[in-house]
Amino acid sequence: MTIKWVKTDPLVMNGEPFCYATRLTVRNVLEMRANGLTPAEMLAQHPELRWVGIAEAFHFAVQQRDRYATFFEADGSLRGPGFSPGEAARLPEHLREARGVVDARAGSATP
Repeated sequence: MTIKWVKTDPLVMNGEPFCYATRLTVRNVLEMRANGLTPAEMLAQHPELRWVGIAEAFHFAVQQRDRYATFFEADGSLRGPGFSPGEAARLPEHLREARGVVDARAGSATP
């Protein structure tokens, strides 16, 4: 079974895209990132999240840029820290290479 990590359902969260098996919307995840939380800190505060779910939320936001425009910097990057290259090594390949997921400015230490 393949899990769709970001879901949209008009009967759940008023139709706002949300992370699979959580009560957190993509917007919630982006707000945490914009406020300086790293993916590891998000997981610590919300253990129902998963590494891949956070990465998919970042990827979804990049694909829906108009919807999440306030979370982008002038250079087109998402505000706040993304995955370090070391953390990204745990993600599926399509997410390691997806724009907005890996923060090239972050260190390469694995969690």
